[in-house]
Amino acid sequence: MKPMLLTDVPDIPLGDDWLYEAKYDGYRCILVWDKGKNIPEMKSRNGNVLNEKFPEIIRFCKSIYAEIEPYLPLIFDGEIVYLINHFQSKFSFVQKRGKMTNQKNIESNAKTFPCHYIVFDLLKLKGKDKGNSRLTTRKQLLSDLFERLNLLDTVQYNDPKRLQAIDVFEDPHLIWQKVTSHNGEGIIAKKRSSKWLENTRTKSWQKIKNWKHVNVILTKFDQLNGFFNGAIYQEDMLMEVVSFKHGLSEEESKTLIAFFKSKGTVKEKSIFEIPPSICVTVACIDFDGSKLREPRFHSFQHHLDVTECNWQQMQRQLNPIPESVIVTHPDKPVFPASHITKDDYLYYLQTVAPMMMPFLQDRLLTVIRYPHGVPGESFYQKNYIENLPEFITTQLVDDTHFILCNNLESLLWLGNQLALEFHIPFQPVTSEQPTEIVFDLDPPSVHEFGLAVDAAVKFKTIMDYFKLTSFIKTSGGKGMQIYIPLPLHTFSYEDTGVFTEFICRFLVQQFPNSFTIERLKKNRGKRLYLDYVQHREGKTIVAPYSPRGNNKGLIATPLLWEEVNEGLTPDLFTIPNIIKRLERMADPFKNFREVGERQPFRAALDQITGKQV
Repeated sequence: MKPMLLTDVPDIPLGDDWLYEAKYDGYRCILVWDKGKNIPEMKSRNGNVLNEKFPEIIRFCKSIYAEIEPYLPLIFDGEIVYLINHFQSKFSFVQKRGKMTNQKNIESNAKTFPCHYIVFDLLKLKGKDKGNSRLTTRKQLLSDLFERLNLLDTVQYNDPKRLQAIDVFEDPHLIWQKVTSHNGEGIIAKKRSSKWLENTRTKSWQKIKNWKHVNVILTKFDQLNGFFNGAIYQEDMLMEVVSFKHGLSEEESKTLIAFFKSKGTVKEKSIFEIPPSICVTVACIDFDGSKLREPRFHSFQHHLDVTECNWQQMQRQLNPIPESVIVTHPDKPVFPASHITKDDYLYYLQTVAPMMMPFLQDRLLTVIRYPHGVPGESFYQKNYIENLPEFITTQLVDDTHFILCNNLESLLWLGNQLALEFHIPFQPVTSEQPTEIVFDLDPPSVHEFGLAVDAAVKFKTIMDYFKLTSFIKTSGGKGMQIYIPLPLHTFSYEDTGVFTEFICRFLVQQFPNSFTIERLKKNRGKRLYLDYVQHREGKTIVAPYSPRGNNKGLIATPLLWEEVNEGLTPDLFTIPNIIKRLERMADPFKNFREVGERQPFRAALDQITGKQV
């Protein structure tokens, strides 16, 4: 079975005849689940079976077999994706997996960068073909099925359920705003009355791409195939990032070819090269790490100096700020010692938003603003009442209008105000109970950071004894913080206070020369301070991935436990390093909430209140 195909169009079709979905960049896949089989078969557009490439999806399917068995045989149409946020997937992660052959590497990648299967159509249910039904009928059947199976009928990038149904919108402007603000690939418009036609390109399903526009320097022309090559500067070296031929008018193509032949140097038979001199804008949908994807010529940029076509500028053009967020003074130095401007800082926030936002969601936010950058004047801000854009949500508590940073636009708006530190309480506004315990490991100075490392290892041993899964991050300053996620709406601050005080007093008793609970700094000496009093209602902790207001702009960085060793220092975790880090490894806190829901904290608390250790 080969899938129904889309038609590319430049503009969104409007009218009551249409429904709209986000376009995710991944592998189109037909999922066939036959009666009597506890797992389905996932087939690519070319008919290749993808089960071994994506074992995490197959394992999830196997886990729901008992629930889905009454509805077999069934067939889904969908996309295998690696989700960056609710509306964006990263094709390179899926492509890399598709090329893997070593099962050990596949399993390792599935654990680190797990993929989802996003279902957008139901073609067979209980053995009955549904492709000849109206799209609206198929969508309703799909929604009903997912509700019965307790599966998500909305895309949630950080949810462990590997089968999810796509969101359907009736308002094209709303979905376009969401897709573009989240830097998604585009949207798909589908006629409500459309039927599913195998291996047919139809105008009833139309794709509208969210084009990115990147400035490049023309470097080569290949006379044999008609392609032009473009490059950018990465530091002082030219880096080739694109090869294109589409988008040029006949006159533009002739002019460029004539220029290459008259001014260029012949290389490798049919290839003409020119020195960096001509800048053009290329439209594309993404950058796969080496080349711009689906490139086409957009326009000449005669006014640009070639040095403006560089790596930093390309990253910004590939990741534009949402139109609703107004950025002022993007070149303003924020961390001058690290040569980080406001624009660099906003790009960082865009990069870490998918990891940071789950911790900011529905939390009463306190920020520290540095209006002139670091070092410089700074102040705490909780209360926001004037000149707020419509995408900002606030919560009134005791005469204070707290911001709830619940969307990317809010985060970037705060970033533009040079809110550099984000501090959050231990519970959301939807609960009076804490959703995590945090131990703050506070050495006398950054020069004694090794004390925090030693303390973290000792804490890990104790948490393992209680069979509690713990997470760790740097504070972004001189210390570290250990997190114990908890089930939602379950334990009180009195419960967690008993636990934190017991653990801290126990460590001081066992290692009196290393730890202290003394609140007066002058009485601590060279010992590491354990602040169990900090974990209380109304208190706050710096959020994961928040920068700190020190000269280097160090980040409160989630770590893998194996990274906690003698070689660990806070200086490793700068803004540029975190961006590179997230390109090669997944977020260590990615399953934080999932772990919290199954955390056996009641058993640990019972042991402590029984004075058993």
